[in-house]
Amino acid sequence: MGSTARVLVAATARALRGEDCADLGQAGPMSRFVGTPDPVRRAVAVRSAGRVALTAGQAAEVDAARVAEWFVGQYPAGRYPGVLLGSPHGAAAHLAVALGVPWLPAGFEMVAHWPKGSVDRPRAALDHGAALAGRMLAGNPDLHLRQVHCPASRGALASATVALTARWRSLPQAYRRFLAQRLEPGAPVVVLRDARTWPVFEAADGHSFQVGCPASGLDPVDFHPDSHTLRQVLRSAGGDGAHWEPPEISTPPGGAEHGVEAGFDSSVAGWASREGHALHQIVVPNPAALSAATADLYRRWLRAAGKTGNRLVVECGRLLDPWQVVRAGMVPYWCENSTRRCVEQVEWWLAGSEAFSSVDVLPEPPGVRSPALAGLPQWLAVAGFGRRRRALDRSAARGYPVTSVPTRRATEVLRAQPYDLPTPPRIKVVDALAALRAGSAAHGLLVR
Repeated sequence: MGSTARVLVAATARALRGEDCADLGQAGPMSRFVGTPDPVRRAVAVRSAGRVALTAGQAAEVDAARVAEWFVGQYPAGRYPGVLLGSPHGAAAHLAVALGVPWLPAGFEMVAHWPKGSVDRPRAALDHGAALAGRMLAGNPDLHLRQVHCPASRGALASATVALTARWRSLPQAYRRFLAQRLEPGAPVVVLRDARTWPVFEAADGHSFQVGCPASGLDPVDFHPDSHTLRQVLRSAGGDGAHWEPPEISTPPGGAEHGVEAGFDSSVAGWASREGHALHQIVVPNPAALSAATADLYRRWLRAAGKTGNRLVVECGRLLDPWQVVRAGMVPYWCENSTRRCVEQVEWWLAGSEAFSSVDVLPEPPGVRSPALAGLPQWLAVAGFGRRRRALDRSAARGYPVTSVPTRRATEVLRAQPYDLPTPPRIKVVDALAALRAGSAAHGLLVR
């Protein structure tokens, strides 16, 4: 499984170099990436059945410091007028490109082999994950590992691998050096935080466990043993509900897997204060809030540069290309995935926005079946908001939802769009924050 953080860093860095994402490989649950090497794979991972995963022995070799070094090493030389750090979000990549600043994640994702695993036994997944977490944390005490067992979003993969999101508890040393050497004096530091919550089981110090996730398009109650939806999900993934016994949640819901550790937040604040950089936060209640706010910001930015701002591209998951969006003078709206909930949110935003002359839609097939997924008619309805051009990418639609589409498919579609050069001058970070703050009530963001 490709790390979302890795894809977004790669896409942002390419855009800041004036390059597109044509060299990024397969997207989706069975993905591999080409071009620059994946940091976790290079250090410790092996290929198995077309996907990258860690063996139990390799878990002890994970080196989070090297991952951080790889992230900062992707960005071109020079000084930057600011930086975005925090939760992974496709609109954050677009925002960073409009500002001319890097985006750095507060964590990264991994998968590890689960021999003789079972999609319908979350307690067994927890036990296996705890052993792996112990190996990883022994060499990386600055990490918190959130294990996510979600058959709705991962399908049968949840029976063969365990998914772990590693979150830094403080600012990694590589980030500190990068910020000290590459930020302009007094440049703003912006932390983006995914504020979604989910029931969490605190398995051990540094290891927590959640059944299901917000990206599944379902609610925590849908993973209850008596849920009809759960039985549908498990059948689709090759299991049943007879053995579904999740651990009891003894704590109130905490931050979901893509949240930012409190220690990371305070570490960034401490560094910014000592080094004389203004610190800002963007708290995102759901992905659609930042997607809508960023799309509105792009439209104003393009129009201020004399462009129409009337051509929209709706990206999804790993199907994005920030450089081609800017080159074509388009407005980007990013959907986290292909769930009905995500697609409904872009429909609501479009219904309340000034009409676009063209709407291009790039639905990412998730590679699994789930009752929470949007059907192609719903994606077609999104494209239908275009006044003159209404386009749903046929390659992405072919075999939807169980096929996979390369990340570079977004590049191929956007390369076919007419050029709209020159690109607008970068937005100043303070101006972008002011615009996001002004629209915060409409979008539900908290900008401070």
